Amino acid sequence: MDKELLQNTTLELRRGVIVLAVLNQLGEEQYGYSLLKRLADQGLELDQGTLYPLLRRLESQGLLESVWKLEESRPRRYYVISAAGRELLPGLKEEWTKIVSMLEKMLATDKPKMKQKKEGKK
Repeated sequence: MDKELLQNTTLELRRGVIVLAVLNQLGEEQYGYSLLKRLADQGLELDQGTLYPLLRRLESQGLLESVWKLEESRPRRYYVISAAGRELLPGLKEEWTKIVSMLEKMLATDKPKMKQKKEGKK
């Protein structure tokens, strides 16, 4: 199996899940590193190059709010879900539940049909 293909396809599957996970975890203010750690502690490993652009995009879409705070002699940007994000989140969770349920049924009943190669007669 092609490891690169598996990695790329897995990344595609994770993209939408990451948005849901981030919105769900930002019910209370967190800065980027604390959010990365919280997600990793729950099994969702991300790198900074994935998280920070996502946070900026979600903020530009109005789903997050942020504020700079000076702590321990260094500024940190804290993020929290906005009113629009809180309004959107239940619908995303409901849609996620439907998708998971549908895929569980589909994957349990539909086995891929493999074409068997016929050996040629010599």
